[in-house]
Amino acid sequence: MRVPSALFLFLACILLALNPALAQEPSGPAAKSADYTALADPDIPIDELSHRTVPMTKEELKPLALAWQQVVKSETEKISETKIRLRKDPEADAKEGYKEVASMVEARMEVLERFNLVVSAYEAKGGDPELVRDLRTYREAILFSETVLASPKAILVAILDWSTRRDGGIAVMINFGIALLAVLGLLAVARMAGAAARKWIGRVPTISKLLETFLVGLVFWLVLTLGILLVLAGLGVNIAPIFAMIGGASFILAFALQDTLGNLASGLMIMVNQPFDEGDYVEVGGVGGTVKSVSIVATTIATPDNQLIVIPNKNVWGNVITNVTASKVRRVDMVFGISYEDSIPDALAVMQRVVKSHPAILSKPEPTLRVHQLADSSVNFVCRPWVKSADYWDVYWDLTHQMKEAFDDAGISIPYPHRDVRIRR
Repeated sequence: MRVPSALFLFLACILLALNPALAQEPSGPAAKSADYTALADPDIPIDELSHRTVPMTKEELKPLALAWQQVVKSETEKISETKIRLRKDPEADAKEGYKEVASMVEARMEVLERFNLVVSAYEAKGGDPELVRDLRTYREAILFSETVLASPKAILVAILDWSTRRDGGIAVMINFGIALLAVLGLLAVARMAGAAARKWIGRVPTISKLLETFLVGLVFWLVLTLGILLVLAGLGVNIAPIFAMIGGASFILAFALQDTLGNLASGLMIMVNQPFDEGDYVEVGGVGGTVKSVSIVATTIATPDNQLIVIPNKNVWGNVITNVTASKVRRVDMVFGISYEDSIPDALAVMQRVVKSHPAILSKPEPTLRVHQLADSSVNFVCRPWVKSADYWDVYWDLTHQMKEAFDDAGISIPYPHRDVRIRR
């Protein structure tokens, strides 16, 4: 059944007549909530003020911001009056007067912090930009003027007073000591985490030394970074701007460090695909040598004459990589020449005897000894024995030496280039 609007109005009038209190203005918490200027109390905790400004509109925040401006003005007037009194009374204790002023300035800084909070909330809600600019200009003008008018002695006394207070310089020193001890402890924890990671990663046989070093370093820096952030948060430092700064700087660095990022990607590819490892002899980019280390951006190679060459990883991964020591067994390719007047079977017999007598040459695969080429001045033989990779150069040098002596003992000559000239008359 639908109630007519006239009847509803009649019933409402009867209720108001029976209970006049309903027609009065609300009192209690509801009424106090409308008086937002009551929030301009210098003793209000800043956390409470922050929460109370969240639901407020710009129309409600405007009078609150102006009220806080009056609070700042009142506190500044007290400071100015105290300074004037000290100047007019030369017999007063200047040191105690300066301490009093410093205490008042410090208390006023808390008021300015709340004032700035309300102005920022008013601006975030779409407040008048001109009013926001005027309020902030007023705050900056006060601080600038007081700094200009302050005497060096007053500033020194204020600094000394602040540095000897438990809630001032002593608190800062205590926090600094805690942070220093925490960093030292974090370094120890990060080293332990790195050692544990190295022990665990070392159990994986397929991971190279380069990737192992990279992962251990990554664990170390992650533990250290997270620990430092936790320590800062424990000391009351707001770490949210740090993440925002890192996020904003990452875009800029991505464009500014394109080559470095290319080297970084190449370094990761080298560590994952493992074309070589530390201690391997490689030839890459026209450089041959032993791999000493691979960082995120560059590869360090030591040449046989002990020169250190640093190659950007982009140039390493983008070129043909020859890993000389990747295989456990290598073939030594050598060429020996004899004179056309010497016997080929005798030369083969000498070569077989020298090769079989060397202890570092492997019996399997069998060495290859064949006539290879009829050159301009000599008959060339190929000598291709198989050795362990570590014995390659020893065998190469030994066979060169021993083959020359064996040919000499057998009366077989190793010719040098010569040319016969015949003259017709």
